[in-house]
Amino acid sequence: QVQLVESGGGLVQPGGSLRLSCAASGFAFSNYAMRWYRQYPGKERELVATITASGRITNYADSVKGRFTISRDNAKNTVNLQMNSLKPEDTAAYYCNTRLYMNDYWGQGTQVTVSS
Repeated sequence: QVQLVESGGGLVQPGGSLRLSCAASGFAFSNYAMRWYRQYPGKERELVATITASGRITNYADSVKGRFTISRDNAKNTVNLQMNSLKPEDTAAYYCNTRLYMNDYWGQGTQVTVSS
């Protein structure tokens, strides 16, 4: 079965950095684009970053552009999100996502809290 497991969240001060990781299994990871979403309490999930199957092309929400970097290692079935210059408004639950056969699959989420 498809499984996505996020890790790396935590508490960090404004201006600090965190690196999120997502371990994928149960599907042909290298054939699929991967995405990071985040969700504020009471709000719908919003797309943060996308990376194509090959890793050649990435896209970012304007709110994180220049601060976050999505990457993947197809040999290890992992996708990462390097988060720099963190702001309080980055505080959210972050989710790894993939889409196959018209179905969305999600990890359990990892909490990022940016606070002094």
